[in-house]
Amino acid sequence: MKPLPLSQPKPSCCHSAQPKKIPTPPSSQNAMYTCPMHPEVQNKGPGSCPKCGMALEPTALEVSSSLDHSELKDMTRRFWISAFFTLPIVLLMMGDHVLGLTFLQKFSAQAKSYVSLFLSLVPCVWAALPFYQRAIESVRHQSLNMFSLIGLGVSMAFLYSAMATLFPQLFPDSFRDSHGQVAIYFESASVIVTLIVLGQILELRARAKTSSAIQKLLGLAPKTARIVQEDGSETDILLENIARGHHLRVRPGEKVPVDGILLSGQSAIDESMMTGEPLPVEKKSGDNVIAGSLNGNGSFIMEAQKIGAETLLARIIELVSQAQRSQAPIQRLADRISKYFVPAVIGVAILSFILWAIFGPEPQMAYALLSAVSVLIIACPCALGLATPMSIMVATGRGATMGILFKHAQALENFHKVDTLVVDKTGTLTQGKPTCTTFKSVGLLSENELFGLMASLEKASEHPLSAAILKAAAERGISTLENVSEFKSITGKGLQGIVHGKKVALGNASLLKDLGISIDAIFKEVDLLAQEGQTIMFMVIDHVLAGYIGVCDPIKPSTPHAMADLHREGLKIMMVTGDATATAHAVGKKLGIDYIQAQVLPEQKLEIVKKLEQEGKYVAMAGDGINDAPALALAHIGIAMGTGTDIAMESASVTLVKGDLEAISKARKLSHLTMTNIKQNLFFAFFYNGLGIPIAAGLLYPFFGIVLSPMIAALAMSFSSVSVILNALRLKKLTL
Repeated sequence: MKPLPLSQPKPSCCHSAQPKKIPTPPSSQNAMYTCPMHPEVQNKGPGSCPKCGMALEPTALEVSSSLDHSELKDMTRRFWISAFFTLPIVLLMMGDHVLGLTFLQKFSAQAKSYVSLFLSLVPCVWAALPFYQRAIESVRHQSLNMFSLIGLGVSMAFLYSAMATLFPQLFPDSFRDSHGQVAIYFESASVIVTLIVLGQILELRARAKTSSAIQKLLGLAPKTARIVQEDGSETDILLENIARGHHLRVRPGEKVPVDGILLSGQSAIDESMMTGEPLPVEKKSGDNVIAGSLNGNGSFIMEAQKIGAETLLARIIELVSQAQRSQAPIQRLADRISKYFVPAVIGVAILSFILWAIFGPEPQMAYALLSAVSVLIIACPCALGLATPMSIMVATGRGATMGILFKHAQALENFHKVDTLVVDKTGTLTQGKPTCTTFKSVGLLSENELFGLMASLEKASEHPLSAAILKAAAERGISTLENVSEFKSITGKGLQGIVHGKKVALGNASLLKDLGISIDAIFKEVDLLAQEGQTIMFMVIDHVLAGYIGVCDPIKPSTPHAMADLHREGLKIMMVTGDATATAHAVGKKLGIDYIQAQVLPEQKLEIVKKLEQEGKYVAMAGDGINDAPALALAHIGIAMGTGTDIAMESASVTLVKGDLEAISKARKLSHLTMTNIKQNLFFAFFYNGLGIPIAAGLLYPFFGIVLSPMIAALAMSFSSVSVILNALRLKKLTL
């Protein structure tokens, strides 16, 4: 679900003297919430997941919103109150034996039992209430989880102790010790609840740390902006009151409020949180600026172009949130195991109870109950459920801080498998900002006349080469004509239209072939230019070849190093471009690319990716344009340049915000480290349960006389969950 768009005010609001609030977004009661572990669970408003019991989290976060920590606050309150009532229970029941508090011997066993019953109502009923509610929900939805075991274990210990206190005469001799007393476990039940609540607090705090990337991103957006009004006066307004077209002043040290274009002034802007680029970027008139980036020492005026959910910052937050909520394929293994694990644990607890009741020492039933409760508590599959989601959350956040956005967890899990990289040329390997280097008329029209017709046709196009031609026309002082009709863009080939009564076509050799026009007369000269890396486009006027233009798109400075890194990692690289063969080979030779396919149409890119996948290759496709979108969607991993088109980013599973191919190597390493981390977590969770359950069931008693206390079991269960989370948090520190 996309972030809620920020509302836009009426134009008159923008000129008010004071910041004015506008209608707030829908309340949290109407917002959609989902489970971090089970993203298929959707609910209107907050609640808990029926499958695992975890608190649901909002599916959409606004740039101006903050993360909800209400569950952490609630659990913290329950912990301190529970601990306050648990401590006197422990002192009352164990103080004379363990701590030597002899004055407690003055109280009768019955008096201690009644006081403990009264005090334990707070931890065992009130503090544990969320666990009971989630346990009931798990049974109602036929999806047993960790809270099923906690609820069953704690309620068994508490209800048994309450019955033993209120109705001791109902218990047979098998429940009584050598003094004829029925053992009670109010202190165990209370300590278990307190420790489990503490474990929940530690887990929630650790989970909050995994969302630190989103918190940082949310904190990047300023609350207000300074609008420059038509009369030249300036007023501070709230961020949500900004509309497209507003002129905004950004002063030294301030954050850029929305995406836009710099109109006047210049400055060095820190864009590191969005792009991962550590050095400030020099910006001048005509350059784009990004919401949330930090202005340096200069002051400038910008025009707002993208606001609210349209900004790059909002889209990054959306992608990170979406990836952290998504489920990696490896998580299905843990889910399948958990489905059978909880019923199996209940079966082991019942079997342990029966064996202790038959073969255990006196009092058999008391030992049997202790064993069953210990098994239920220590075997809670919390660590198993957290193993994958926590690593995914940390890794996607880490990627976001480096300008690598994973759309879903599956892309993060599988990225390290990539062995073949297919790349587009323009805007991917090159800067995507071509410049005109050669122009020649081969007909009767002068170069300026020809340039005017060509620029007029290109004015209606959004192709990267169009900007270069229009810029060159402006530098030559050539004005474009407005009366362009029957404009037609032929994908991968060129443009056609009627300009000032003349039938004009501009495109590559494929377009001329379709038009039946030969270029034999100028082939040698244009071929030499193409071998130098220039892209040649031919101009046709009234079905006659009239001239050509050579455009050069410089290779990105980081591309050679990125290609070398990927080759060292064993990847095969194929360049697939619609450019002429000679131009493509000139670029490919400079970069050492393994395979080159030129003059390729968009549908042919799709076929190339499909063929590679059929050959057993694990393919990543990197591109930035609309024509790359089908291939990006088909590839195992689609990689979009953040500097490219929106549709390319929508089609891809990974976006490189900076548009730098060096990030591919980092993304592969992050994927590999994440999968290693997940496997470590799963191994620990399985090993822990494999070791803990037999000990809790009493395996050590025949050999060493050791019986595991339910309190120790609760502490061990909490420790296992926190250990998994701490291991996942290591991903924030690992070197890429």
